[in-house]
Amino acid sequence: MTPTRRHSLALLGAAAIVPAMAPRTAAAPRHHYDLTPLPVAQGVWMIEGSTDYFSDANGGAIVNCVLLDSDAGMIIVDTGPSLRYGEALRLVAEGLTGKGIAAIINTHHHPDHYFGNQAFANLPIYGLPRMASLAVQHGDGFADNMYRILGDWMRGTEPVPPNRLIDGATLNIGGRRLDLLPLSGHTEADLTLIDSRTGTAIAGDLAFLDRAATTPNADLALWRDALDFIAAANPAAIIPGHGPIDPTGASLTQTRGYLDWLEVTLTEAAHSGLDMVEVMGLPIPPEHAALGAMPEEFFRSVSHLFPAIELTALPLSD
Repeated sequence: MTPTRRHSLALLGAAAIVPAMAPRTAAAPRHHYDLTPLPVAQGVWMIEGSTDYFSDANGGAIVNCVLLDSDAGMIIVDTGPSLRYGEALRLVAEGLTGKGIAAIINTHHHPDHYFGNQAFANLPIYGLPRMASLAVQHGDGFADNMYRILGDWMRGTEPVPPNRLIDGATLNIGGRRLDLLPLSGHTEADLTLIDSRTGTAIAGDLAFLDRAATTPNADLALWRDALDFIAAANPAAIIPGHGPIDPTGASLTQTRGYLDWLEVTLTEAAHSGLDMVEVMGLPIPPEHAALGAMPEEFFRSVSHLFPAIELTALPLSD
């Protein structure tokens, strides 16, 4: 990692617009993750992240990580935002069954989902080919921004992309078969996994529940298509990228509703001639205003999405 990075703040997944924060400093005892695995299905545990925005108070632990038992050891889906988090996650995973860890799988390239990989660098780490290339392309820029936001929580963290590329429709690890849905919409490469033993869908950030969706790399049309694919799999339950376990499909409905509202609101604002600051001042309906990380995520989505929507609505004349 180079001493300085000059990558655009717009690259960052769940933290694209950031204030200047604490520099990299010596470790402090308070920087400790207390991770609690919650059993959600047979041989499946979920470590639920905060639905707030990244902050020093939560150490960036806003992502859901999933642990699946197998004959070969634990399979971990997504590894959190930092080396410290990955180390804490490894201890939890190794202690659940005593079998060790078989493999890591990353759902997409945003840093809160894969920066814990460093703690598992000696193990197989699976990801979609495009996800891996995006992690390589943007990893240093992501790290620079994460250090700005979280300071010493990030101490020693370096981005480690997947070292195994997914090229099939299933992964069978230690007798645990995972059906793979390579999708896109939240990013260019979003992986959803269906655990064949329990029917649980691990949706990554294609699904949010009780938290506003993040949109720095979003294609809203493709995202809606991806939600249809997940729904068509008829999962027994959905583990969203952020928010509680979802046994009813509410995460798909809520995510779609929020994306639809965003697109309609921003399109109408563009046709009305509003500028970006005026759009950020628009009222947010109660069902969206009550979501975690609001209104910050709405403000960020305006900066992500409005320029292109405005250009489409009001094309430049010659």
